[in-house]
Amino acid sequence: MTEFRMDPRGLLVRSFKAAVAAADPLVVVPPHLPPPPKGRTMVLGAGKAAAAMALAIEQAWPAHAPLAGLVVTRYGHGLLTNRIKVIEAGHPVPDATGERAASEVLKLARNLGQDDLLIAVVSGGGSSLLTVPAEGISLADLQAVTRKLLACGAPIQEINIVRKHLSGILGGRLAAACKAPALSLVISDVTGDTPSSIASGPCAPDESTFADALAVLARHEIDAPAAALALLKKGARGEVAETPKPGDRLFCRVENRVIATSQNALQGAAGFFRNQGLACAVLGDSVTGEASEVAKMQAAIARQVVRYGQPWGSPIALVSGGECTVTVRGQGRGGRCSEFLLSLGLELEGTPRAWALACDTDGIDGSEGNAGAVLSPETLSIARSHGLDPRALLANNDTWAVFNATGDLVVTGPTHTNVNDYRVILLLS
Repeated sequence: MTEFRMDPRGLLVRSFKAAVAAADPLVVVPPHLPPPPKGRTMVLGAGKAAAAMALAIEQAWPAHAPLAGLVVTRYGHGLLTNRIKVIEAGHPVPDATGERAASEVLKLARNLGQDDLLIAVVSGGGSSLLTVPAEGISLADLQAVTRKLLACGAPIQEINIVRKHLSGILGGRLAAACKAPALSLVISDVTGDTPSSIASGPCAPDESTFADALAVLARHEIDAPAAALALLKKGARGEVAETPKPGDRLFCRVENRVIATSQNALQGAAGFFRNQGLACAVLGDSVTGEASEVAKMQAAIARQVVRYGQPWGSPIALVSGGECTVTVRGQGRGGRCSEFLLSLGLELEGTPRAWALACDTDGIDGSEGNAGAVLSPETLSIARSHGLDPRALLANNDTWAVFNATGDLVVTGPTHTNVNDYRVILLLS
């Protein structure tokens, strides 16, 4: 009997670890580092992977070459560094610590000269961690807008359009503040891997406008604070300077380089499964939409495989990445990965030997401390034996309660990287 038939749960968790390892900053950052410049090298940036990216630079940088900097990461995601300062701050809602740290990042960038080098480290989470409110609005305004955008189910690209136009550092403004050449190393947590959308592109040209930001608020019926709304309207009238656009001369000295993506993670997982003697199909690295609806679509594929051997035969692992959304309508606990899994479980109930895992590669799924969860053929029956109603809990966005009760949570702690969600459906029949 092969290993994957004996321990499907362990196989799923190990595949997740393989996916995360493929996007480890300690591995992916060093090959992209340039030689030291004539002057100083300053490492600045933010995101859930920022501390590990800073550590990777420290370990690879010549000991004799000047190196300093400041990066901001989420609480609990810091690492011990020697030459680059790491500050932990609030995410996904910005806080005062993040505002102070981001203001210092901006100040350090402004002090660089033409002989110096800026290495920007950018990863998912950076939008809230690099918080410098635009002139005329407050941190409280940014917090209020952020909370409402996160709850409405808007895609991260749309959320970041608003953030960029309420910020003094995002949307290319960090690069604009700096006279030195800049290399922005980017770990992508958004579908499409566009630098302007990742952490709201602090060093990337921005194609969106103030009018676009207003349209996002209107489309999702966001009641923004008066000061924030007034700023966006002034910008739309041309009374406030736009974010730097493609073609701006400043980007002649700036390079944005995406060094790790969801596709890298999926290839790492696919290689792992094949090394175990199990076929693997990649369903896509940019899967988006409501988590519960995406689950229904992938369940349909799984049923076709099990019933008809189309388009692949079983046993097989179906892996996918991307970032789903959850429109919060209930009062429960959980995140998009557990939302996906519970919906998938309801759709696949009765399908023999169907397992699944969904985890966020940063180690945190939504509101709780787990990376995600495992779905076994017995998960729903165990949940019901505890007096839980899985369908009612899904409607209340209380998916964490199911997997907590069944012992199916996957807890990793911070992974120090972030390349979106990892999902796998394991069909063993």
